Amino acid sequence: QVQLVESGGGLVQAGASLRLSCSASGRTFSSYDMGWFRQTPGKEREFVAGINWGGITYYADSVKGRFTISRDNAKKTVYLQMNSLKPEDTAVYFCAAKSVYGSSWSQELVGSWGQGTQVTVSS
Repeated sequence: QVQLVESGGGLVQAGASLRLSCSASGRTFSSYDMGWFRQTPGKEREFVAGINWGGITYYADSVKGRFTISRDNAKKTVYLQMNSLKPEDTAVYFCAAKSVYGSSWSQELVGSWGQGTQVTVSS
């Protein structure tokens, strides 16, 4: 298991950008698929973006073309660059790590979660 700590959330206006970071502890970070999920009150946690151990990326349709996920294995950090933010992007964003390889990003496959960071986009 890895321990994950997110940072970079905040309050921005629509159209602005934010970059979230997720720092991991543990020696085997590079072998994990890493991802971001988000959740709003009363709704299910939803997949946002993922990057596998080899650098292949996956995105939810709602964020394609606006969000970019990347990883720096030397720094044990995964990033989520969020551009052209919309009010509907408002949520708590969670970093996730899974060791079950493949293109599926079901929550049940996630082995470690961060504590979450709030992103609020005002209109």
